[in-house]
Amino acid sequence: MRKLTSTLLYSLTGAAAIASLSSCKSNKQAEPQKPMNVIYIMSDDHSYQTISAYDQRYIHTPNIDRIGNEGVRFTNSFVANSISGPSRACMLTGKHSHANGFINNSTTFNGDQLTFPKVLQQNGYQTAMIGKWHLVSDPQGFDHWEILPGQGDYYNPTFIQMNGERTQEEGYATNIITDKAINWIENRDENKPFCMLLHHKAPHRTWMPDTCDLELFADKTFPLPENFYDNYEGRLAAQKQKMNIANDMEIVYDLKMADKENEIHQGMYEKWGRAMYNNMNPAQKAAWDAHYDPIIAKFKKDKLTGKALAEWKFQQYMRDYLRVITSVDRNIGRLLDYLEEQDLLDNTMIVYTSDQGFYMGEHGWFDKRFMYEESFRTPLLVRLPGGKKGDVAQLVQNIDYGPTILDLAGIEKPEEMHGESFLPLLKGEEAPEWRKSLYYHFYEYPAEHMVCRHFGVRTDRYKLIHFYNDIDSWELFDLQEDPSEMNNLYGKPGTEEITKELKAELKRLQEYYDDPIRKEFVIE
Repeated sequence: MRKLTSTLLYSLTGAAAIASLSSCKSNKQAEPQKPMNVIYIMSDDHSYQTISAYDQRYIHTPNIDRIGNEGVRFTNSFVANSISGPSRACMLTGKHSHANGFINNSTTFNGDQLTFPKVLQQNGYQTAMIGKWHLVSDPQGFDHWEILPGQGDYYNPTFIQMNGERTQEEGYATNIITDKAINWIENRDENKPFCMLLHHKAPHRTWMPDTCDLELFADKTFPLPENFYDNYEGRLAAQKQKMNIANDMEIVYDLKMADKENEIHQGMYEKWGRAMYNNMNPAQKAAWDAHYDPIIAKFKKDKLTGKALAEWKFQQYMRDYLRVITSVDRNIGRLLDYLEEQDLLDNTMIVYTSDQGFYMGEHGWFDKRFMYEESFRTPLLVRLPGGKKGDVAQLVQNIDYGPTILDLAGIEKPEEMHGESFLPLLKGEEAPEWRKSLYYHFYEYPAEHMVCRHFGVRTDRYKLIHFYNDIDSWELFDLQEDPSEMNNLYGKPGTEEITKELKAELKRLQEYYDDPIRKEFVIE
C-alpha cells in the first residue's frame, strides 16, 4: 500500500499523486489540484422501490434523485449479507462476512481489523462517523464519531460520544444526524481532505415519522403487489419465514395502535411499542395523538379480520414508511444545499445507498434477509464531479465501496479486501474484465423472522440458492422470465445445463473468497 500526503493526492478522482506542472503557455506553475472529499450517506432498510430514481409508483424523492441525476445510478447493486450489522461490516472491511467475522447481529465487530476509514486516516484524510453504527464495538479509524446506541430512537435519541459520554438530544433523529454532519463539516480542518460516513437510522422498523410528515399520504391507497398473497409453492424456506405482513407485523409495535385504554394487544413487542411513545416530549405527543388517535378509534370500531386486516396493515405500513423516507430525502436536500453554498460540490464524491433492500409487500413480506431481489438488491447513487452521468449496469456489491473510495484517494486496495474498485465505472471507462457473478451468504438462523441460512450465486440472468442447516433445499430462478422469483426451476427438465454451470460458479466463488462453508457442504 502506498502512502500519500494530503498535499500530493490527485485531483478529479485522486487516482495518482502529482507535483505542480509547468504550463506550456506560461512560466507560472499550475496549482496542485485538491484531493477529493467523500460523503457516504447510508440509510437503514431503504428499498430501491421507494426511490423515484428507480421506481415512481410510490414516492417522489427529488434530493436523492439529484445525486443520481448529476452522477450515476447503479441498476445492479447488491449486498453480501442482507442484514444490518453484517452488511455494515462488509462495507467497512471490503470483505464477505465469513472473513470479517461479523456474520449476524448477535456477534461483535472486531474493530482491530483493517477498514477503509483506517486506511484513509493513515493517509492524511480526516474521517468521521455520524449516526447509526450497529456493530456493538466502538468505531475505530475515525477522528470524530457520534453514534446511536444499538438501533437508536427516532424521537429524542441518545448519542454516544467518542469519550464514552451519552447525551440525549431533543428532536427527530434524521434532522439531528444531519445537523451533526453539517456541523462537523463546518468545523473540520480545511487543509485536509475528508471522508464522512453519515448513517441514518431511518427508515428502520418501526417507521416513526417526523411530526411534520404525519399527514402525508393519508388519503393515498397503494396498490397491492401482485404476489402479496404468495403461497410459496416450491420454496420451502419461504414457507418457514416469520416476516409476513398479515401474520407477523405487529399492531401496536409496528403500526402504532397503542391505545390509551390499553385494550389492543398483539405481538411480543407490544411493550416496546408503548414505550416508544413515552420517549416523546409533550409537543411531540400532542402531534402524534392528533394523527394516530382517530386511526386507532376507527381500527377498534372496524374490527377487521382476514384479508381486510392484512390489507389495512399493508396500507398503514406503506404510509408510515414513506413518511419516514420523506424526512430522509428532505435532509439530504439540506446537506446538498449546504455543500453547494460552501463550494464543496465540485470536490466531493457523494454516495447514497442503503445497508440492504427491503420488502414493500412483495411476497406478502416486510423486512429483508433473503437472497431474493427485493432484499439482496440495494439502491446506489453516486455523484462524482467530472465523472460519468447515467446508468451503470455492471454487477456491484457493498464489498466494493471501500476499494472504490481508496482508489479515489490514490491508495492501492489492501490484498485482504474481497471487493473491487468501481471507480473506472464512475468515470465512464470500459471495464471488460468486470465480474460476471455475485456471491451471497446469510447466517442468522434461528432468529427473528426465521429466515433459513443460505448461500447463492447471481449472474445477470440466473440465480441459484442453497438453503442449509435445518433444511437442504435448492432454488433456481430465471430472472429474465420470472423477475418476481415465484417459479423455482431447480430439478425441472431442461435446466440441467444451467444448473451445472451455476453450481460450478458457486463453487468457484466459495473457493475464491475462501468461505469455510465449502468444507462443510461440498457442492456436487
